[in-house]
Order: sequence, then C-alpha cells, then structure tokens
Amino acid sequence: MPNPAVFVPHFHWDREWYEPFQVFRHRLVAALDTVLETAETDPDFRFTVDGQMAAVEDYLEMRPENRARVAALVAEGRLAVGPWLILLDEFLCSGETIVRNLRMGWAAAADLGGAMPIGYLPDMFGHIAQMPQILVRAGIEHAALWRGVPGSVDGHAFNWRAPDGSQVRTEFLFDGYDNGLDVLLVPDRIGRALGDYAEMTAERWGTDPVLAMAGTDHNAPDPQLASWLRQAAAEGRPITIATLDEYLRKHVRDEVSATVSGELRSHVRGNILPGVLSVRLGLKQRMAVAERTIDHAERVNAQWSRRDDSPFLELAWHKIIESTAHDSVVGSGTDETCDQVAARLAEAAQTARAVRDAALTEPAELVPSDGHLVANPLPFDRSVLVEVDVMAPPEGTVLVATAADGTTAPVQLISEAPTVLSDERMDASQLERVLRRIHRRELFGRQIDHYELTPGALVFHLAEVPTAGPFDLLILRREVAEAAARHPGEWRVSTLEEARATALVPVHVPASGLASFRVGPTEAATPTVPSHAPATATDRTLSNGLVEVAVAADGTLDLTGPDGTVLYGVGRLVDGGDRGDSYNYAPPAHDVLVSEPTEIAVEVVENGPLRARLRVTRVYAWPTALSDDRDGRAERTVPTPVETLVEVRAGEPFVRVSTSFLNQSADHRLRFHVPLPEPVAVSASAGQFAVIERGLTAEGGWGEYPLPTFPAESFVSAGAATVLLDHSSEYELVGEGTELAVTLLRAIGSISVNIHPLRDEPAASEIPVPGAQDLGMRIENRFAVLPSATGWRGADAVTLAEEFRNDVLVTRGTAPAGRQLPSDRAGLRVDGEDVLVSAVRRVTDAEHGPGTEVRLTAMSDSGATVGVTGTFTEAATVDLLGRPISRVQVRDELELALGPWEIRTVVLRQAAMTTCDAPRSALTKAL
Repeated sequence: MPNPAVFVPHFHWDREWYEPFQVFRHRLVAALDTVLETAETDPDFRFTVDGQMAAVEDYLEMRPENRARVAALVAEGRLAVGPWLILLDEFLCSGETIVRNLRMGWAAAADLGGAMPIGYLPDMFGHIAQMPQILVRAGIEHAALWRGVPGSVDGHAFNWRAPDGSQVRTEFLFDGYDNGLDVLLVPDRIGRALGDYAEMTAERWGTDPVLAMAGTDHNAPDPQLASWLRQAAAEGRPITIATLDEYLRKHVRDEVSATVSGELRSHVRGNILPGVLSVRLGLKQRMAVAERTIDHAERVNAQWSRRDDSPFLELAWHKIIESTAHDSVVGSGTDETCDQVAARLAEAAQTARAVRDAALTEPAELVPSDGHLVANPLPFDRSVLVEVDVMAPPEGTVLVATAADGTTAPVQLISEAPTVLSDERMDASQLERVLRRIHRRELFGRQIDHYELTPGALVFHLAEVPTAGPFDLLILRREVAEAAARHPGEWRVSTLEEARATALVPVHVPASGLASFRVGPTEAATPTVPSHAPATATDRTLSNGLVEVAVAADGTLDLTGPDGTVLYGVGRLVDGGDRGDSYNYAPPAHDVLVSEPTEIAVEVVENGPLRARLRVTRVYAWPTALSDDRDGRAERTVPTPVETLVEVRAGEPFVRVSTSFLNQSADHRLRFHVPLPEPVAVSASAGQFAVIERGLTAEGGWGEYPLPTFPAESFVSAGAATVLLDHSSEYELVGEGTELAVTLLRAIGSISVNIHPLRDEPAASEIPVPGAQDLGMRIENRFAVLPSATGWRGADAVTLAEEFRNDVLVTRGTAPAGRQLPSDRAGLRVDGEDVLVSAVRRVTDAEHGPGTEVRLTAMSDSGATVGVTGTFTEAATVDLLGRPISRVQVRDELELALGPWEIRTVVLRQAAMTTCDAPRSALTKAL
C-alpha cells in the first residue's frame, strides 16, 4: 500500500524584503482574507500561519473586525498560529532576544486561543546550537526546519541535541518548505505527481506519511486546494489535510534514529547564505546598540526605580524583535527596507534609553549636583573609567575624585574647553535682544551663575552648576533697561564660561550597584594610579603593566599579554574585491588584494596614567570598484586613510582597538587579521548562550560553495588570540589556520546576482541596492584583542567580553551642590565562573505578585556553581515562558548548581516566609 500523504497548507511570509513592510502587508491582508474565507467555506481546510505571530498581528491591525473569526479557527485547531513573534535570523541577535521573541509570540498566540507548540524554523540561514534547549525550556518538544542540516541525516526527521543535552524531535524539510507545490502544478494529475514524488523520496519517509508543504512565499493556497486533494484521494492514495502540528502529533513516529548535536550550518541540503553576516554593517551595529540599551534599561528599572515602565520596554522589545527577521537585520532587502529596519532599531533604542534615563533620575536625586552617579549594569563589582565634564583646575593644582567613603583617586585630564563663548559689540538699544537668549537661567546650554553690569559692559558668567544663589531674570531685564537708558551708545556683551575640562575618572562600582563621586582641585603632587600600574605611551608603544603594544614599521601591532604571550602583526588589513551579493561573498576571478599601506603615521593621543592611546594612520590605495566585466578590480584607485585607535587602560588585560575610514570604494571586502603564534585547526565563538567550536572547513554538497566564514556575537577565539566584539561579526581562520580574519566591511550593490561564482541559483531577484555599498559612509568598528596562551577559558573571556561591551551608566546628580555623597549601594550580585547573566528585569503576575527575573547560563562544558545575592525572601525557578517549576523560601542568598551549558531562569521575590532559613543544600536541590 502506498504511503499516505499529509498536505500542510501554509505560506511563508517575509515581513519585509524586496518590498518594504507596508507593501508586503497589503498583500498579506488579501492573502489572509482568502485563507479565512476558504477555511470557513470548506471544513477540511487547515492552514499554518508560518510560525510567526507578526503576520497575524499585522493582519488584525488592518482587519480588527476579523479577530473573532481568527480566534474561532484557532480554537477549532484549523488555524495554527505562533509560537514565534517573528521568524528571526538566529545568529544576528542575542540569545536573550530569541527568548523574548518566543515569549512575546507565545503570549500573543495565547490571546487568540493558543500557540502551535512547534519550533517552526523554515527559512532561517542556519540554526544556533542552543535552540533545542530554548524550545525544551519553553515546553516545546518538536521542531521543523530546512537549512543547515548535515548530510548524516538521511531520513525526514532527527533528534536535535543542544550542548546541555536537551533535544527535540526535528522534522527535516529536506526539499524546502514548498515541496508540495510541484505536486499541485496540474490539479487533475495530483495523484500521479504525488506517486512520482513519493517514489523518488521513499528512502526518506520509510513507513511515515509523505509531508507535502503546500505553500510558498507571499501567497495564499488556492481556495480549491481541498477539493483537488479530495479528488486525488479518490484515486487510491490516502491524503489528509492538516496543520503542521497535527502532522507531527498524529501522523509520524516519535522515535527517530539520527541525532545531530549543536548548531546547524551545513550547506549539504540547502543554501545557508553566510554573506548576510557581514553585509550592511550598520544594521548589525544598531541591533547591538538596541539590545544593549534595553538590557540596561530593564536592569536599572527593576532595581533602582519605583516606576514600572514595562509598557515602554515591551514596545522597545517588539521593535527589536521585528527587526531580527531573517530578511531584516541580515540586510538582504532593498535600500528602503533596510532604512526602515535601521529606523525601527533606532526607535527601540530611543524608547529603552528613555526608560533607562528615567530610572536613573531617582537615585540621582540623592547625589549633589556637583557630583556624578555611576550605575553598573553587570552583576559583579567593577573598577572602571568614566569620562565627565568638570571645572578645569586652577594653575598649580590637580584634580582628584572623591568617593562617598572619602577616598580619593587621581583623574586624567583629556581636553579643556574655551572659556569665552561670545564677545559682541552692539548699540544700547539692542541689549534687550541679547536677553531673549536666556531661558529662565539657561544660556548657551549652561546656567547663569552671576553677571556683571557696568557702564557700557555686560558680562555673563556661566557654570554647569551655579553657586552664586538665586537668579531673577525680571530683575536683570529692569537693570539692563535702566543702564541702557543711562548710557546710550556702544556696549560690549561677553559670555564667559568657567574653565571646563573633560576628565577621566577611576570609579569602583558594586555589583549591579550605584556609586558616586565628585571631582575637585588639590595641591597634591602629580597623581599616580593606586592598585594598578599606570597606563603609559611613548612614540610607538603602550603599556599598563599587564599588556604591551608596539607599533611595527608596517603599522601593525605587536601585542604582549599578561602571561607573556606575544601576537605579532595584529591589525594587518587585507582588502579584496567582492563580486557577490547581499547573500554570498564572491571574489572576482582575477582579484587584487591590497594589504600594504602607502603611508604610515603614528601619534600619541593620550599618555596616561589612567588611559594611554596611540593613533596609527595607514593610507591604502584601494580600487574604486570592480572592472567592467566584474572579473577583476578597476585600475583606478583612491587613497583611503584608515585610522586605528589603540588603547590600554590601567588594570585591563586586553588592548582596545577602533578602526575608522571613509569608504570610497565599491564592491569590496575588508578584513582585520590577527596572525597566530602557531597554526590552529579550531576556532571558538561566543553567542546565543554558548561557545561553539568550528574547524577550518564547512560541509558542502548543495549549490553553494561552503566558505568557512562563521558568526560570532561577543567574542571569537583561536589559539592564543581572543577578540572581544562590540556587535555580531563574521570571521574566518585563513592561511591554513595561521591567521584569524574578522570582517570590517563587505560592500556590494545587489540583493542577489543571477550568476554567482559560489552559488548555483539566485537567492532573490537581481535588484540594485546602492546603499549596501556604504559609499561616502564612515565605517567604524570597535573590538579588543586579548593575548593568552590558555585561550578563551583561561583568559576569562566570558566575563571580559561582558565588561568590554557594557559600559557603566553615568549621570550628574540633582540634589543641591555641596551635600554629602550618598553611600555606595549594591544590587543583585551573581558569583560564578563562566556564568552569563543575560537578563535582570521586573516581572509580575496575578498569583505571585512582583518580582525580579534573572536568566543565567553556564558558559562551559563543566557547568557552574552560582551564588545569587540580593534582597529577596522567595526564589522560584521558571521556564522560558515564565511558568513556575519550583519555589523555595530563602533569605537574600541563593546557590544554584547549573549543568554544562544550562540556561536557568529564576524569579526573586519579597514574600512572607513560611519556613525559616531553609538550608542551602535544600535550596540547591529544589532549584
């Protein structure tokens, strides 16, 4: 008897891509109108809405009157919605963003009757290693996907295992998510076509039904689909119409023999389009900024604000998650689409920034206005440097920072501002016009401290914090009018600001805590840095007692780490042509690589003692574009200065590096090379709750050349070199494992090209995208290099990457100047080796009330013992959707035993104790 067939009507809906969002939404509304009408007309019809609630939300915003119709079909099990808010690119956002995506999608689906409990991932460009654990910890047992599955899977399903051991049964859409369409091309021959397809793929299915995904991009199924299939079923082969959930629950075996562990990035059965990791750099940077800003906003709002700004944070998260769509942040859309993504990410960051800043205004009310408040977003103590604007010291004195406990520390002056802001001459009759510049007490962005009014002269003295008592603008107006009447003729009006300077201040801040300081002059001797060797600079070297930098003759850097490990030639820049598109890099057949500068200059920017900087400027002759036939690079070149700012800070074991240049060339790729002391065969990169090891090659076998370029979110490590990253980046081990290359820019001019040297089929239409060339844009990248013979584990890269990416937050106090500084205050503390804290946020529910949710991950294969300290009397372990698993009574301290690579979420609450001080071992066991 032939295998039965199960048809799953669906569509795949790219929310924005080769058309912007609103154009696609217009099509979406028409498509879902058709789906609802078809479902209500034909009771056999089922439909799966692509696994993402964004399509449903976008539809109901235009058709709110149809909400009850949608909910009715969901309740009947004939319309499958969720569980995601949007189908994301898993490698170009944080793991925390993936969790929030699932939570928001699940909640939105629940409002309509419930989410499809399937981790549906049909078109992502590869899949992260921890996705099975994320799904399992949300109560989801099945996944379904297409791209990235290795060649070892020869059936239609496999067990997918995460690094922690969690696994989900995964339906392998080996022919894509539209494999049923070819069977439906000729409606009256479906039976024959289905038989042919089943025979061709018989080894995949075994005794299970054939899964025919009946749908494709941006189109509803034909309303006659169910009728066609009933007619085909009458010819002898059993045919069922189902949702994807029904297929997996009712029609297939749960037991499968194949198991795949870790990330899915094989090219063997489908293109994974790795070039999206590096195209449109600005979108990757904006994503990182938005994620970082909302993370900080949640942490300070939860711990230091009485105001619950959850609605604003939900809005910001929604915009971030919308932007993670696999045709959004990847940058494979048109210019207008990418502009919209950038604007949405900017709006998310702005919304989160407003919450963050509002939360800090509350503790700032306890800090005098001649002082500054510092907030540490990370749950461990930190000694940091902050830049603040201060009064310049009088001649013969130096500035020191005084902390709340009375201890002092030297500061480093970076720059001084001019004191004369204006010097004008005018007739007495025009003086009233000058006064219109004053808004209450503000003038030129400062505050009027006092003024001098003498015959023929008016002098304003401005300060950031006035000390001269009250100021009355009405009195000033009267006095000026009287003086002008008494002394007609020419007047001189001057505006003077107190001498200002930018100071670099060392501050110690408790875990998740607050500290304050004020800066003032002293007659002490030239300051030295306590507890750390000073950062110093010479003409071509930097040092801080832990790391050393020497600028070589070619402008590259020789770096020496704390353990004596030396990396030579760091920062060799290699620029080559790129005749590919937004999806795949491709070198021209006759490429010209430019790696030697034509000019080199080195200058000292800062010479310590807290921070030392050198600026290395290298000028390169880069070809302006590809040649006319695109098989080579143009003969015409443009001189391009690349500035590399190299920095060491007192006490830091790594070297900070920033690169900047004005891009004047098209169709090229620029990479930053870190030569390794010895060849290596393995790299490791951190991101999405794991550190993943990769080799020198990638698995091929489909129609795409398997370039071994890989993603990294927070750091990448190879041998003795670890690079801490500011945003998701692309890297490759080159030269047979002798160098680590990080992509700084990939500039291309087309969404897809029809003829691609490294990809058989077009990935989309050949649509020009001049904005993806980044011509005329200043390209900036920020990272740090950490030399260590013990690799990322021995160098504590997990913690250092968090410190590098997360600056402390600084704001001026608002209490009256001169008051005593408030004592430092600690917030939530988390102790444990290689532990990532990805979220600290305010939560509440009707049953248990308000609390603080904390998400932790053991970023190692040995697990972690974690101590959590704060103010709480109850702790509950919850799943990734926030549903409680266990609860214990505990006072202010909690110990957790995390397994290897385990993600654990706990909610801490203040609640009445029902038992007193449960023993620590019991708490660990219960949680």
